[in-house]
Amino acid sequence: MLSSRKLDHLRICLQEDVRPPSPGTGLNRYRFVHQALPELDMSQIDLRTCFLGKTLRSPILVSAMTGGTDAGQSINRHLAEAAAVMGIGMSVGSQRVALEEPRWAGSFAVRDVAPDILLLANLGAVQLVAGYTAEHCQRAVDMIQADGLVLHLNPLQEALQPGGNSQFAGLLRQIEQVCRVLPVPIVVKEVGYGLSRQTTRQLVEAGVSGLDVAGAGGTSWSEVERHRMRDPVSVRVASQFADWGIPTADSIRMAREAAPDLPLIASGGLVSGIDVAKCIALGANIGGMAWPLLRPALLSSQAVVDELQAIVQTLRVAMFCIGAPSIGALQETDCLQEARV
Repeated sequence: MLSSRKLDHLRICLQEDVRPPSPGTGLNRYRFVHQALPELDMSQIDLRTCFLGKTLRSPILVSAMTGGTDAGQSINRHLAEAAAVMGIGMSVGSQRVALEEPRWAGSFAVRDVAPDILLLANLGAVQLVAGYTAEHCQRAVDMIQADGLVLHLNPLQEALQPGGNSQFAGLLRQIEQVCRVLPVPIVVKEVGYGLSRQTTRQLVEAGVSGLDVAGAGGTSWSEVERHRMRDPVSVRVASQFADWGIPTADSIRMAREAAPDLPLIASGGLVSGIDVAKCIALGANIGGMAWPLLRPALLSSQAVVDELQAIVQTLRVAMFCIGAPSIGALQETDCLQEARV
């Protein structure tokens, strides 16, 4: 059942338009103020950054996508090979399917082709109130020799998904327990609806090592689930949430305000190096991307590398044109302004 669901998700993301109609990521509300005299040698711009103890050559994470199917295995290996070439990080898709059906563990195993990258394991946080323990979390980490664990929050998806688990009561306490027990960093992320100030504060108090805002504007999982539904009432309910969520730009600002010093990933609808630059200038440490890399990952690792090289070069040019010589300087820039309506 889990493997079949993952195949459905892949098919729908590739064949259907599952982006929200409005308001988008919110990144279009911001523009960089061009500097005609940047006083920089573009070739000397330093894109390196440290995240969760690992040095990335560019501030980019391949966000969680898939696993648990034959197609997912091929995609994950192509993504990991490309991440190794580019010196960036990667998170695998939810490993619950491999914990419950061990034959799928290999679909997440990429360490052999990416021995040095920042690699994050992934489980649905709600499973912690459905019988999963810190031991299950450790098994997910060990399965792929990960450097950390992502616990993803998806209340809207679970509420709409046929057979979903919407029993979120007591989840914060369980997350706190995992943070205390596991010896690796714990990152909590949304799946596309953003983290609010209140949620961020709760997670900081629980002891998480990092956050991924995963704001609205990219893949809408209510739309993905709508395309899987057959019951007309369920379809009608899901359709009401097509534009639900906190836009990525707003969620970055909320999360950074509530957690000034916590490592922060910005994801949710990022498609270009300029998007990554805007997110970092708004307060994120790195940008996470999934959808722009999915189609290339169906083809080859080189196709993913080609896409990533374009994204990274765009980021470099944007930094050059605002006079930012490093990621630290980009985080401190005063050249990002909210556009006038």
